Amino acid sequence: MNPDTDTRSRILATAREMFHGRSYADVGIQEICLGAKVQKGSFYHFFASKRDLAMAVIDDVAEEWAHGFVAEAFDQDLPPVERLDYMIDAAYYWQKASSDPEGRMPGCLFGNLALEMSTRDDVMRSRLNAVFDKAMDKFRVTLDEAVRTGALAAMDTEATATAMLAYLEGVILLAKARNDPELILVLGPAIKTLRIELSH
Repeated sequence: MNPDTDTRSRILATAREMFHGRSYADVGIQEICLGAKVQKGSFYHFFASKRDLAMAVIDDVAEEWAHGFVAEAFDQDLPPVERLDYMIDAAYYWQKASSDPEGRMPGCLFGNLALEMSTRDDVMRSRLNAVFDKAMDKFRVTLDEAVRTGALAAMDTEATATAMLAYLEGVILLAKARNDPELILVLGPAIKTLRIELSH
């Protein structure tokens, strides 16, 4: 691996773990550099500020998700309603796998950052909204197909997709507050009962 690529990757991975396990405000550049075993000069070679690093972390995780469990959950070969079940299972296993050595559940990195930063930083809020919009679109495409094939009755698929994303994020937030990923499996399947009727 190119040394520059390796250094940047170490900084990203360290920041991602710290932001996710704790918070954006709680983590400083010096601590990230120590964790990544890089000098501050190397940090500023790749990132102009902590905010720039956070934006890169958001993009990096979004890209990983898009080609990882989100792609698997919303596989076009799966019947549309089954994709919703798969998404809940994927969210559960992701939270279990992401728990720290003490067993603390980290929640959704994007949800955590949105709660912390949306009233403080419009640029970061906009970047997080773009991630949520892409996730919402996965739900909408699935619902459009389910309605088209008769698996689900007609509905406002865009509004329902938004409600499904909000529900999933809310369930993950509550599971984090209770430090109980099993809550995702208990409450998650109800996502399929959500529907916003078409307005006339």
